[in-house]
Amino acid sequence: MDLFDTLVELIDLRSFSNLWFWIALAVMWSTASHWVLGVPIDLIYRAGRQSGQAEQDLEDLVRVNVNRMLYIMRVSGVWLLGLACFTLSGLLVLGFYYDVEFAQAVFLLVFPMNLIGVISLAIAGRIEREQISGAGLRKVLVRLRLYIQLIGAAAIFVTAMWGMYQNLKYGFLG
Repeated sequence: MDLFDTLVELIDLRSFSNLWFWIALAVMWSTASHWVLGVPIDLIYRAGRQSGQAEQDLEDLVRVNVNRMLYIMRVSGVWLLGLACFTLSGLLVLGFYYDVEFAQAVFLLVFPMNLIGVISLAIAGRIEREQISGAGLRKVLVRLRLYIQLIGAAAIFVTAMWGMYQNLKYGFLG
């Protein structure tokens, strides 16, 4: 096997039979469930155990991230929504109408993350509106993490089923 064959195999666009796709999927969902509104989950649990400075750090970090997210939404939310809809609809048509496997894979990665973005934005708005802090804030963040994990589990299941279907349909070697 020469260098070209090795590189082609390494960056193969047949995503569902490529190990790198599955590693990226696992890393993406692991990261998404670890960082809730930009706050690491261990800080949320530490704030519940220790209170004091840990809780103040949590509230400060949440306030900064909530303000940042809501500012971006207020300034360019319509444009970002339009871009996201354009990209997702393009991936959907390319992937599932024109049967481009790479577009299917990217859609199955990006669509659930957009759902999480919308839910996170709604929670950020609620935190700002209701001025949630302390134990209530921790409860909201842990619940958001649960939603992220449920969406992630469903997305991984759907992606795995679709990937197995594609691999059986086209065979592992193309």
